[in-house]
Amino acid sequence: MTRRYFVPDLPTQAASVDLPSPEAHHAIHVMRVAAGDEITLFDGKGHESQATIARVGRSECCCAVQPTAEVDREPTRSIHLGIALPKPDRAREMIERLTELGVKSVTPIVAERTQRPPSDSVIEKLRRGVIEACKQSGRNLLLQIRPTQTATEFFSQPPCQTRWIAHRSEVSVGIKSATESREITVAIGPEGGWSDEEVGCAAGHEFRSVDLGPRIYRIETAATVVAALLVSD
Repeated sequence: MTRRYFVPDLPTQAASVDLPSPEAHHAIHVMRVAAGDEITLFDGKGHESQATIARVGRSECCCAVQPTAEVDREPTRSIHLGIALPKPDRAREMIERLTELGVKSVTPIVAERTQRPPSDSVIEKLRRGVIEACKQSGRNLLLQIRPTQTATEFFSQPPCQTRWIAHRSEVSVGIKSATESREITVAIGPEGGWSDEEVGCAAGHEFRSVDLGPRIYRIETAATVVAALLVSD
């Protein structure tokens, strides 16, 4: 039973706090909390606090909050993924898995073979999925969903320590062969793959081709495989 709730402006000292409307609705109407119940609050910035339900109304839930503490459950490696998102229902499940695994951020990419760019409403639902995954998994730092970019814009960003593009080629390396860096960016293309121009653009900006194995994965599978391999090292 989930007893964690998201409060973005969690006070640092003991105080009385009203849960935000979506969290209050979930606590009251789904979890059926009552006065005296103990819960955990987190702010999505790395902090959490223990709290006690003080008062429950029809749509309000007031808590007595203890001082916050910084609780770090992040992986040692900072992982950023640029992903040509799949359809909305698959994208939400993917984002939830990536959040649980500890991916730091995701940039939605519009590639040449992207069939439908993500709308603002889709991105908002994905961000809500991040919160739900953090509540479930115990993560205190929200995965960041950055503004959507074209593939060219994404590849042209200032380089980090290691940059990969998921693309099999004659010079591609296995994903486990270059994981010494503590900061890694990986680009994962759309169904149908990257165009030759996009692969060339990536190579021109220091992206190395990485091979995920002999099978062809769906977008969400590829993203999850990459994240799982990188956080486990």
